[in-house]
Amino acid sequence: MPLATGVKTASPAAYAHTSLAVANLRGVFILILVSFHASLAYLGSTAGPAAHFTQPPFQWLAFPVVDSRRFYGFDLYCAWEDVHVMALMFFLSGLFVPGSLRRKGAARFLADRVLRLALPFLFSVLAVAPLALYPVFHGLHPHASIADYIGAYRSLPFLPNGPAWFLWLLLAISIAAGALYAAAPATLDALGRIAAGARLRPQRFLLTLAAAATLAYVPLALIFGPFPWLERGPFSVQLSRPLLYLVYFFAGASVGAAGLGEGLLAPDGALARNWRRLGALSAATLFTWMGLTGVTLNAPAFAPMPMRALSALAYVGASVAGVMLLMAISTRFLAQRIRWLEPLSRNALGIFILHYAPLVWMQYLMLDAPLPAIVKASFVFAVALPLSLALAVAMSRFGWLARLIGEDPRATSPARIAKA
Repeated sequence: MPLATGVKTASPAAYAHTSLAVANLRGVFILILVSFHASLAYLGSTAGPAAHFTQPPFQWLAFPVVDSRRFYGFDLYCAWEDVHVMALMFFLSGLFVPGSLRRKGAARFLADRVLRLALPFLFSVLAVAPLALYPVFHGLHPHASIADYIGAYRSLPFLPNGPAWFLWLLLAISIAAGALYAAAPATLDALGRIAAGARLRPQRFLLTLAAAATLAYVPLALIFGPFPWLERGPFSVQLSRPLLYLVYFFAGASVGAAGLGEGLLAPDGALARNWRRLGALSAATLFTWMGLTGVTLNAPAFAPMPMRALSALAYVGASVAGVMLLMAISTRFLAQRIRWLEPLSRNALGIFILHYAPLVWMQYLMLDAPLPAIVKASFVFAVALPLSLALAVAMSRFGWLARLIGEDPRATSPARIAKA
């Protein structure tokens, strides 16, 4: 179904430029994500290791391993990632949805999404998370048996899923997108019009995104606080952010509906040209959010509602600026073939699913090493990334093992790759 009048379809050259930039950004993103998780064991602000495995507050859900060696620079790095890294994932996930819906139709789109996301989610919950969290239990109970671990794990009031919460929430949003398209196909045209004209004048799109993100995030952050999570069965979600991620997903879909290489992410667009200004805005809003959040967390009884609201607004500003900065940088600098990023981009979902287990094990094995925190985190990253990449490549070659990491075994077979 063509877009409505006034919404342009990207030229093949512009589409190829933006597609290559986004593909490279996927590779960069997985580097950022693994480095983010590798750093969490060494934050200077973490109170200490978990005291219990089966009793609240289940601190190990956020920090499976807490090392005695700390570096406050990781706090700054992880704060910057926290404001935009997951939002970027949902934005990127939405970019190609309009084209997929038009090409496949709602029914096939939904069937493919269920197969691509539900199986990896179950694999993460039933296999990856139990394997990853054994060192946490062993550290608390060094003389306990594996049977004791299984018993303790089964006694938990929820099923841990690690980073895989992203998969079930993305599946839920994708189902909503498919159902919306089935009921009202013209929705894609409406989304495209939101991003139309963003190539030369992105202000309207960015203001619309910021306003929608504010409405989606600020009320929930004021009601629940910015950080608490809800755990129910195998599902977990950060209470302040589900609607925010919904906004980013449909923001990405609107950019894709307007023409992937023609609108906001056009090679010669205003967004790409203004990456320096976005960098300054990202830094300013990040430090504003960190300052306000520090006050509200350290003195919650004395933090009035206006200050908490300002902190939530600063989070939205830092999130939007951070996501758009990475999109601008990728469009401006990553629209070329970068060979070393190709395997990371091609196996990004597999690395995302698999990296949690080797990363937590490496953090645990490094606990007694008399090394600085930066060295430890670097070593964890240097082992977990290539190991998860190798596992992803290996699994993608073997039928239904490929399905467990969200790959189509037909697309990754040796014969198909040889012909590519």
